[in-house]
Amino acid sequence: MKRLVTVVTGVGPGFGAATCRRLAEDGHDVGVAYAGDAAAAEEAAEGVRRSGARAVCVQADTSVSADVERLFTLAERQLGPVTGLVNNAGLVGPPSQLADTDPADLRRFIEVNLLGPLLCSRRAARVMMPRGNGVIVNVIPCAAAPDAPAHHAMTNAAVEALTLNLTKELGPDIRVNAVEPGNTEEVAATIAWLMSPDASYVRGTVIRGAGGG
Repeated sequence: MKRLVTVVTGVGPGFGAATCRRLAEDGHDVGVAYAGDAAAAEEAAEGVRRSGARAVCVQADTSVSADVERLFTLAERQLGPVTGLVNNAGLVGPPSQLADTDPADLRRFIEVNLLGPLLCSRRAARVMMPRGNGVIVNVIPCAAAPDAPAHHAMTNAAVEALTLNLTKELGPDIRVNAVEPGNTEEVAATIAWLMSPDASYVRGTVIRGAGGG
């Protein structure tokens, strides 16, 4: 039986690292993608290896198509065909209101939070569709809040729309769902469940970790 191979983007000390560890416990080999914190990514990879799974660390800006191609190519070369993708890379800032936000910051925010998941999902679909199976889980980039800045609300809505659209475009063979941030370990457990056969009938769903708020 071939092992599961999942690429997790945006790996740092939070959701990404916890997700890598949890997936490894469930039998996934993990492509650990990070933008800048190499030490945190390597620590997450070591956690994967301690669980008996394989890991490869790749530095990649997911908003750059060449980086995304290199990420998947290295993961496939060292671990095998990619069967899953967790789109976790995202920016939480800038926290200012729209009128006070620098256009360069807005552009970068949109590139990482919107273009990144699009490019990674596109690359994953190209390897999953011919095989006829795979799983994609999108992590909503910003925790929902009634007073969230406009650019936060926009990227949240866009990732939800991407999730629903990809469910129709890639289904039924490829499952696509999303998770909204909440408790770190609970988010990791939810992602692992969505990647598992236990969630085989869950498609186009956003699971919210709002804690009742």
